[in-house]
Amino acid sequence: MSRTTTALVVPELNGKFELKQIYLDEIQPDEVLVEIQASGICHTDLSCATGTLPCAPNAVLGHEGAGIVLSTGSAVTSVIPGDKVLLSFSHCESCPACTSSHPSYCHTFNDRNFGGSRPPCPSSGAHPRSRPSAMLTAKDGAPIHSSFFGQSSFAKHTLVHRSSVVKVPKETDLALYAPMGCGMQTGAGAVINSLRVKPGSSIAVFGVGSVGMAAVMAAAFQKCKTIIAVDLQPSRLELAKKLGATHGVIGSDKDVVQQIRDICAKQKEGGNGVDFAVDCTGVPAVVRTMIDSLGTLGRASTVGAPGPGKTVAVDIMEQLTYGKEYVGCCEGDSLPAEFIPFLIEKHVKGEFPMEEFIKFYDVKEYETAIEDSKSGKVIKAVLKWDSIQ
Repeated sequence: MSRTTTALVVPELNGKFELKQIYLDEIQPDEVLVEIQASGICHTDLSCATGTLPCAPNAVLGHEGAGIVLSTGSAVTSVIPGDKVLLSFSHCESCPACTSSHPSYCHTFNDRNFGGSRPPCPSSGAHPRSRPSAMLTAKDGAPIHSSFFGQSSFAKHTLVHRSSVVKVPKETDLALYAPMGCGMQTGAGAVINSLRVKPGSSIAVFGVGSVGMAAVMAAAFQKCKTIIAVDLQPSRLELAKKLGATHGVIGSDKDVVQQIRDICAKQKEGGNGVDFAVDCTGVPAVVRTMIDSLGTLGRASTVGAPGPGKTVAVDIMEQLTYGKEYVGCCEGDSLPAEFIPFLIEKHVKGEFPMEEFIKFYDVKEYETAIEDSKSGKVIKAVLKWDSIQ
């Protein structure tokens, strides 16, 4: 046990967190020891804490971390002590998906990001089929479900797999950019990488929380002509319009699909629905509405995670005769080392104003931050770890 630190632990899968002292294992060759400065709270963290998404009791979550490198393993070459880093998802770096620049579809993505332990490290001489090990343990020596997205960044100090680390300039505002590691790149990447929207096209974004807002901003700087935000909260629709949406539709209206078709018909002669659409809710009924809102040759993508076993029915004849496409999108199909700096550059230019919906909390105010996130009072909460030594 190389170091003690403080972390937000989920003792049981009931959505409750507690600040506790824990122990970090010795660093492996492919890991980086990071002092966390800030951690974004994502819907995925909250879903795992209740067991909706894969998790286990006695867990340390957090997958939008930002911090400073304290030390590196012998097989790490991308960063050195003192570097500022943003943290994203973990991937194996060697499977066909990883080597073709699609690491979010890594063949071992689920094990690495939700499995709760570190994968074997070949650089340490471990056999690839060796038993995974816990990087964190409790005071009584019990292993902690960790290595969440290769980082478990709801902790003052953590061990991060090298594939999760993105080096950023010294002047980077770590607290502001912490959400880049998941939410921001997921929403923006869905629009740019998965849907591949075109200038002058139309798009509908279902659910404008932080991921949806990122999708709206990306659609705006990609020069979409018609950007329709769909949400249950009028205040979020107004903010979405400020960030680039051209129209807003209340998601509880019974005629959402018709409203979208009417908007498109007015914007383009012969328009019978949107060219592109993205669902950020993961709610099957909303996914069906999204698919129904597509026009001829429309392409839709889901980024919201509902948990295993959820399905949606599709009208096969309509899918066939209109040439519609419906695809999944994990982490924006992004290459974090390239896409995160790209989004930071867009922010610097004023084209990705994510500060409009971020609120910062001291980590000791975590209960308020989590409750505000659940209730929708805040769109993106970020925990700052300055008060923890």
